[in-house]
Amino acid sequence: MPAAPASDEGFSRLSCVAWHGRGVGAIATLPALLDGWRLVPAARARAEGAQAVLAWGRKPSARRAQAWAARQGLPVLWLEDGFLRSVGLGADEPPLSVVLDDQGIYYDAHGPSRLETLVRQPLTEARRSRADDLCRAWRSARVSKYNHAREWAGVMSPGDVLVVDQTAGDASIAGAMADARSFQRMLEAALDEHPTARVWLKVHPDVVAGRKRGHFDHLTPGQQARVTVLGEAVHPAGLLAQAAAVYVVSSQMGFEALLWERPVRCFGMPFYAGWGLTRDELAAPARRVPVEWPALAHAALVDYPRYADPETGGPASPERLLDWMGLQRRLREQFPSELMAVGFSGWKRASLRRFLAGSRVRPGSPAEARGFVGPVVLWGRQAWPAASPGQVLRVEDGFLRSVGLGADLVHPLSWVIDGRGLHYDARRPSDLEHLLAEGDFDEVLLRRARALREQLVAHALSKYNVGAGGWQRPATDRPVVLVVGQVESDASLALGAPGLHTNLGLLQAVRRERPEAWIVYRPHPDVSARLRAPGQGEHTVARWCDEVAADPPITTLLAQVDEVHVLTSLAGFEALLRGVRVVCWGMPFYAGWGLTEDRVPTPRRGRARDLDELVAAALFCYPRYVSRRTGHFTTPEGALAELLGWRDSAASQPAPGFWARAWQRLRRAVLREVVAWRRRHDAKECEISRFAPECGGSHLQAGDGQPPGGT
Repeated sequence: MPAAPASDEGFSRLSCVAWHGRGVGAIATLPALLDGWRLVPAARARAEGAQAVLAWGRKPSARRAQAWAARQGLPVLWLEDGFLRSVGLGADEPPLSVVLDDQGIYYDAHGPSRLETLVRQPLTEARRSRADDLCRAWRSARVSKYNHAREWAGVMSPGDVLVVDQTAGDASIAGAMADARSFQRMLEAALDEHPTARVWLKVHPDVVAGRKRGHFDHLTPGQQARVTVLGEAVHPAGLLAQAAAVYVVSSQMGFEALLWERPVRCFGMPFYAGWGLTRDELAAPARRVPVEWPALAHAALVDYPRYADPETGGPASPERLLDWMGLQRRLREQFPSELMAVGFSGWKRASLRRFLAGSRVRPGSPAEARGFVGPVVLWGRQAWPAASPGQVLRVEDGFLRSVGLGADLVHPLSWVIDGRGLHYDARRPSDLEHLLAEGDFDEVLLRRARALREQLVAHALSKYNVGAGGWQRPATDRPVVLVVGQVESDASLALGAPGLHTNLGLLQAVRRERPEAWIVYRPHPDVSARLRAPGQGEHTVARWCDEVAADPPITTLLAQVDEVHVLTSLAGFEALLRGVRVVCWGMPFYAGWGLTEDRVPTPRRGRARDLDELVAAALFCYPRYVSRRTGHFTTPEGALAELLGWRDSAASQPAPGFWARAWQRLRRAVLREVVAWRRRHDAKECEISRFAPECGGSHLQAGDGQPPGGT
């Protein structure tokens, strides 16, 4: 049983278990959490040879499952949510951890549980060390059982204490030998024992959501004078980090307070009470004896629960889930709680909600957004007044995007959200340029960057991962030079190529500079797919090159050429990853750092960076990634794994039939018209000369040309 901890030997004899009731059977993550067991419905238990029956906690459905198991002569295994459960609430997402108990359940102190047995195991140095590491990781990740809410923005005074309410009728209250009166005693004790402190009363998230009731509908005038009720849904980490002491009945926040090294006062008998680690109002059962904190922490975080990896769908360790949940917490807190998005199409708004999870994103008109005090989110270089009251966040595709083109409405795996500018707008600094100019990257990140770069090259991955067929380097002694075309109406040319800015002009310049070379021209995939118009005179490129390679994947070309010439194309960055010489005729984000030959000066960029530092900034620190599998944030390594699976899946699909091809052509024609209309609309909204200041912005270097339109 791969998912079972070392202390699960008692379960090792089982191979098939039955679930009774639709609730347990509907848990999508249960196969991963109980990896190694065949899970069958109760109706097939006898035929399949089930050896036990699953029941959820102490719910009425569990009592029905227990009665059914007794009639069948089968033992019951009790399931419950683990202590690090999910991002969203239980009604919104399946658990990523559960506990499995053959003796009772952890929150019912009336009888023994498997957790109590595990706590009493000998505390070896290995167990102590792992428990200590997990406690530090929990605090560093700032996680909790549920992880959807924003951090509390308030500040406690030194000595303030936290009192934790729970939902009325929760099974853990009766299980902890407590009742509704216990909550009143708890509040009075907190007030009496801390006569000069403010008491912060935390209400349960389900009460905030209006799903259940709590225990403090009314406070006396005396209580109101010293008690502040936290009625909004706030994440516990910020509260526990500040509280001088924590008062609970049976809430898991008492356990989390111990993880945060806070004194805990219990008015019930939860699973973490009675071990000599808390001040307890009730007498502990005789089977609970004093233990050291690492013994309880190891039992509760390692031995007792089972964890599922949200990205692989298989079993996971607590360290892996803590790391993943910490990523969710960090990125959900990166931007303010409320944002306004302007000018996003319906399909992009769906992606926007995922990439800005943790913030409420309100769609708004330009007029509404100009009066909005918070950050305004815009796509690309959409024009916006420089005098807007709030910050502007600009969104664009990341550098590891998808299998398929954005213009084909293929949802992205990565976006960048930039508060300074955008990586392709060389007229002003971007967050990426700031990272490269000012940032420092530790050795761990650089090792990850190096490994990711090697994997990208080994698996021939790029931004869009499109193209078909092979390409062979010509049998010639001449150097082979690749010239990469772009969509000429793209903003990256208008904002990053102050001089030369057409595909034909680039090709002619390379032919003049390298007359002896075998020149291969690669048109942009959107142009090849007829999603975007060819550039000015691009139909004549065959006169200026030796070969036009429209179909092969860009990675196939990059692996065989001697050098690459670009205006601002991302292909130059992808060539650098593969150790190919790159000549830049514009100012893409990767130029000016000592890695490319630059035909245009980049006065703001003078710091020499090595390739791993560039990768760390461009693929780790600058973008954010969202998993197609989970809908939650992932790492660059996770995105790479998904791109590989996505590409393999796409390659195995049968070729589209006649009607599918006809529909694709019609959709592309409509999209071309929509894109053209949006460009005309944006140009009218704010007339921007090529490389002139935009709506009050500063410029890097002057140039000539036409309005850039949109991306």
